[in-house]
Amino acid sequence: MAKAIYNERGMGTLPLPNRVLALVILACLVTPQIARADDLANATQQFAHKIAAATGPGAVNVTFANSSSLTAKEADLVRNSLLADLSQLGVHAVNADQAAATVAITLSENPQSYVWTALITVGTATSTALIATPRPERPASKANAFAISLQKELLLELPEPILDVAILQEKQSATEIAILDAQAVTFYQQRGGQWIVEQKLPIEHARAWPRDLRGRLMQQADRSLEAFLPGVRCVTRKQSGLALDCQASDDPWPIRAGGSPQSAFFAANRNYFTGDVAPAIGKFTVVPKFYSAAAFWRASYVLWLFTGGDGLLHRVDGMTDLPLKQTAIGDIAAIKTSCGSGDAMLLMSTATASGADSITLYDLPDREPVPASATMEFRGSITALWSSSDGGSATVVVKNRETGKYEAYRLQVSCGQ
Repeated sequence: MAKAIYNERGMGTLPLPNRVLALVILACLVTPQIARADDLANATQQFAHKIAAATGPGAVNVTFANSSSLTAKEADLVRNSLLADLSQLGVHAVNADQAAATVAITLSENPQSYVWTALITVGTATSTALIATPRPERPASKANAFAISLQKELLLELPEPILDVAILQEKQSATEIAILDAQAVTFYQQRGGQWIVEQKLPIEHARAWPRDLRGRLMQQADRSLEAFLPGVRCVTRKQSGLALDCQASDDPWPIRAGGSPQSAFFAANRNYFTGDVAPAIGKFTVVPKFYSAAAFWRASYVLWLFTGGDGLLHRVDGMTDLPLKQTAIGDIAAIKTSCGSGDAMLLMSTATASGADSITLYDLPDREPVPASATMEFRGSITALWSSSDGGSATVVVKNRETGKYEAYRLQVSCGQ
């Protein structure tokens, strides 16, 4: 007989027969085709075993967040089924003040799978459990007139600020990543569905960091990593092992990778780029000061968009600098797609009606950005948005307004949805 347990929305576990019925209902909700409830049951059971292996039996505080396309009702069914599985393994959810461990569960997805992640804290030790289960195709919504959609995959959740993420190896989902924060570059590898710290390389710097710290992490062609922070540049080098060589530097930061790299000078005591670019963009060696930039290839030139200090989006084609009608309160990033024009821009917006930051995908068939996806909301403030080194995806960091933790996501574009 299942014990009554606590979760954030005040719902207890389902008795085992009702749990099976809930999974059957969920299977019917998430796909128009006949779906096997035992597939979902296996997924929640496997996930529960991974969590229980890390926490051991006992009292645990469990929180849930849904960052996937599952509706609130569907997410509730998954949650209660998982809590029932945990209860069967002796892991019972209680209030935070009664718990010996905490488990923060996030339901996210990538284009192929639902990705469920648990950040587990036992004492001072933190670990991550992860499982992916196939994501059924959903019927197209009549309310969604866009043929392109954004997909997000939660990579990692940490208590300290994340400045940037580099995905080093990936298959269907990321398997090896590097995280840049104010103190170190940390390498993580996924083993058995959990993120394990492989190596942590401290960042040496003489000056104190500015209040609004930004950082950029880029993977080079030789697979080395280059980290840029205000007044500091670091490079990974293979010696007896992997080391991080950091030097005081006022070198420009990369704002475009691959092909013909483009850099811009960053104001070390501010949170913006000065506008000095290298090499020149057409006739421009200086553009208005900006916070972020995105480049789009054309037949005979490169079209640049900048989020200017005047709050506007600036279009620079090498001959003209034209402020556009779109406001640019947040960051932007370029992302390659196999649909639309092949060039797309991610534009961050702040202060939505729900109090959360959001990102919208814009296509650039010509010179004017055109909305190309539904707006994707996040559960807090976006603190960083960068294109990946190869331009095929982007990473976004969100400070969760409920937990206070920093969540790193990978964004990808899905065509025909």
